[in-house]
Amino acid sequence: MLIKVLIIIGISYVVLSLFFYFAQDYFFFHPEKLPRNFRYHYPFPFEEINFEMEDGGLVNGLHFKVPNTKGVVFYFKGNSRSIKGWGKFARDFLGKGYDFFVVDYRGFGKSRGKRTEAILYNDSQHVYKWLTKSYPENRIIIYGRSMGSGIAARIASWNDPKMLILDSPYYSFFHQIKRFAFLLPIKWILRYQIRTDRFLKKVSCPIFLIHGTRDRLIPFSFSQQLSKIAMDRTKLYAISGGGHNNLPEYPEYHEILYDILNEIHE
Repeated sequence: MLIKVLIIIGISYVVLSLFFYFAQDYFFFHPEKLPRNFRYHYPFPFEEINFEMEDGGLVNGLHFKVPNTKGVVFYFKGNSRSIKGWGKFARDFLGKGYDFFVVDYRGFGKSRGKRTEAILYNDSQHVYKWLTKSYPENRIIIYGRSMGSGIAARIASWNDPKMLILDSPYYSFFHQIKRFAFLLPIKWILRYQIRTDRFLKKVSCPIFLIHGTRDRLIPFSFSQQLSKIAMDRTKLYAISGGGHNNLPEYPEYHEILYDILNEIHE
């Protein structure tokens, strides 16, 4: 009887692990898909850009510009919706004198094609190199929000931008998922590792972390751990009481962002 119970438990564990392996994209990504003829509308000037990738994939982005720009913020969004909704965050940077560039990952918005961890990095690097044709690297700021923080860290580690800003980042995607699926063999079945912790070791520019102290999705402790990786070039800003999705509602967030973008770090 005991052997039969153990066999059932073992089979159930294997089935659950296989289900997680094949269905994890549905757990991690919550895209909003847009028709190709969809027209974006914003109260500030922008240009829609399409990048056709060598493997046939398509990456769709928005480029917002201001006169006499100080540079550009390459913004890596979170894991939900499309740039139709994320484009509104352009105002936080346009008002501070910076152009703003954001793209949809494959499978989001108008972007199309297969999505893997390597493809996320390669697409982002392709776009970064495109940006360097219009901006010198010392005028490119990489900003990663939530899910996008790990991808932003990867691109910063491959290049030499002016600075890297991580908003509500995870220590690594592996560590984040392990918090919720600790009973599964995550090390072997997780297809998106996104090791932010390892990437930051190779980032040479200044690193700024912004995190709410009451973030229940990605704990503040993750930013505390990240801040210790490259202590000589990293500064952590804590927003007291801030959650995961409401930091822009805090005046402190905009004050911090202003100080970072204007290099007032003391």
